[in-house]
Amino acid sequence: MIAIGLNPYGLTYTLGLQGRGTARANPDGRGLEGFIAIAEELGARTLEIFEPWLAEMDAAQLAGLKDRLDRLGMTPVVSSGLMMGPVDRAIGIAAALGAEVVRLGLTTVLCGDRAALGAEWPALVDKVRQALRAAAPRAADAGVRLAIENHQDFGSAELVAFCEEAGPAVGICYDTGNSFPVAEAPLAFTATVAPHVAHLHLKDYRVQFTDEGYRLVRCAIGDGAVPITEIVTMLSELHPGLGAVLEPGALEARHVRLLTPAWWQGYPEKSAPALAACLAAARRRRLPDDADFRTPWERGEDAALVGYEMDMIRKSAANMRALGLMEKAR
Repeated sequence: MIAIGLNPYGLTYTLGLQGRGTARANPDGRGLEGFIAIAEELGARTLEIFEPWLAEMDAAQLAGLKDRLDRLGMTPVVSSGLMMGPVDRAIGIAAALGAEVVRLGLTTVLCGDRAALGAEWPALVDKVRQALRAAAPRAADAGVRLAIENHQDFGSAELVAFCEEAGPAVGICYDTGNSFPVAEAPLAFTATVAPHVAHLHLKDYRVQFTDEGYRLVRCAIGDGAVPITEIVTMLSELHPGLGAVLEPGALEARHVRLLTPAWWQGYPEKSAPALAACLAAARRRRLPDDADFRTPWERGEDAALVGYEMDMIRKSAANMRALGLMEKAR
């Protein structure tokens, strides 16, 4: 059984990471303390912590948090990204916290939309490659592994190439919902990255087909198109005790416009069978074409957002327990 817990990205409004207008975040957001309380309620065994919450802590505060998480039976993961701050800072925080993994986002690209960067995409890929090569030895010296995430930007073979170039201190944070944004079927993606997986984001989507491609609409994990049980079985056999976190998708649907020629700019050639496998997988439990895909955030119903996010994370945990993938809350 994998060690399932929580990260903050399916609770962005509740935790104060997302807001409207001039307010960068919900002023009533619960922050780190609220996050830990929700994790306790769910019986989390892995806790992926937003690095900016930790960046202002001194050594004594980090040591105190480490002891607290040890008592709670939660294994910490530091959640950072090349766009969030110095990698060395995240590595240092992880070492102080006793975290063996730093989840590392690589770019701000979403929906697989490399075309939005045009001719800048190759330069960005090279910048990522150089950053990982530079950071890997420092992570290894600190006893920390950098887990690079498929954050709707890179395909499975590209992530594996980064790992092989940078060495064993770089692995993969595999987001189970994020093969669809780069036109890959979930099980094919899993098979490719499996040997390098160091951390797991459990995410699911209902898929709604459009004239341009498809929308990825958040749902409780286990209620959508992603074959969660098959993925977890494949990975847990290779990596017993793998850390994983529940992460419902963003409050905004992701529109992947892969039926338009422009979307494919920056991608290598793909075989017809591989694309067919992706489209077939996306049709599982698909959302009807005329269904209202909007979340309360997209409808401007902010007063409903905390209840919406909390109901979804609780349903996700219940689904994982029903599938035999997550232990009962303590």
